[in-house]
Amino acid sequence: MDLVDGNFELREIQKLQGHNDRVWSLAWNLAAGTGDIRPVFASCSGDKTVRIWEQSPSSSSWDCKSVLEETHTRTVRSCAWSPSGKLLATASFDATTAIWENIGGDFECVSTLEGHENEVKSVAWNASGSLLATCSRDKTVWIWEVMPGNEFECASVLQGHTQDVKMVKWHPNVDVLFSCSYDNTIKVWAEDGEGDWRCVQTLGESSNGHTSTVWSLSFNAEGSKMVTCSDDLTLKIWETDIGRMVSGDDHTPWSHVCTLSGYHDRTIFSVDWSREGIIVSGAADDAIRFFVESKDGLVNGPSYRLLLKREKAHDMDINSVQWSPGENRLLASASDDGTIKIWELATLAETSF
Repeated sequence: MDLVDGNFELREIQKLQGHNDRVWSLAWNLAAGTGDIRPVFASCSGDKTVRIWEQSPSSSSWDCKSVLEETHTRTVRSCAWSPSGKLLATASFDATTAIWENIGGDFECVSTLEGHENEVKSVAWNASGSLLATCSRDKTVWIWEVMPGNEFECASVLQGHTQDVKMVKWHPNVDVLFSCSYDNTIKVWAEDGEGDWRCVQTLGESSNGHTSTVWSLSFNAEGSKMVTCSDDLTLKIWETDIGRMVSGDDHTPWSHVCTLSGYHDRTIFSVDWSREGIIVSGAADDAIRFFVESKDGLVNGPSYRLLLKREKAHDMDINSVQWSPGENRLLASASDDGTIKIWELATLAETSF
């Protein structure tokens, strides 16, 4: 299916209610939704809880299977599944990150990571599940080594951001970490071979970067491109020499490709790049937008165009948009309105006259 020529519509599949405060973040379980395992995702909220949602095999509707509560004492801001799908990490404004294990369908808190001075804003696992990263309003990024027996050991505390760090994300193919911040920058962190983690690149205004808070970032399937979104109302595409990076050069630089502006008119909080190349963004203008690479204009380098937009996708700010890992073009969105919506980006059958 050629994405550029296709006609698409966004169908609302289901609206999920249960949280009684804003829903901050979503995470699909990458180990679910394949074979006989039903698709599963987690959501976290200002109501201090995490909810586990599963698609029913019989009706295909989504149901809340578990509520993880009475562990965090403040807002749960971020959640992330380990690659195996057995562990769920949850980051909270109570300055802790909790690790939950699915034991026979029941989720138990098996570890609590402490160290940040205040609100933890984001948590992320690396591709192998051997490392966990957290970031905080205390301006630091922590890297934790996953040890046997659900023990987590702090491997490094990364200092470099001058403001609140909003998000951490590992590169999909190599153990290089990315963080984005209220200081308007994206930082790239890599291990130096001696076990020390260092900032190897800062993508800021001087490198055609953002001019206000950077809220979120995502990679394409190959890991050769990255998209970032910001309070400056733009999305930016960055690229690297992925062959060089995968061959072991952690210092492979990232460079600005293009800027998508004029689409959202309020802060863009979330962005996610699907495996087939569709970028989705969610913003404070209550809208969801989809972008694809444009096939024309390659003379001046790649450009991206709006594929589809859905105004008023939610009643309030959209905090998170996440593609499902399955084959279908399923998407979940989370909002300040307290709801989660499941969407399908469907292809319209072409009508011939």
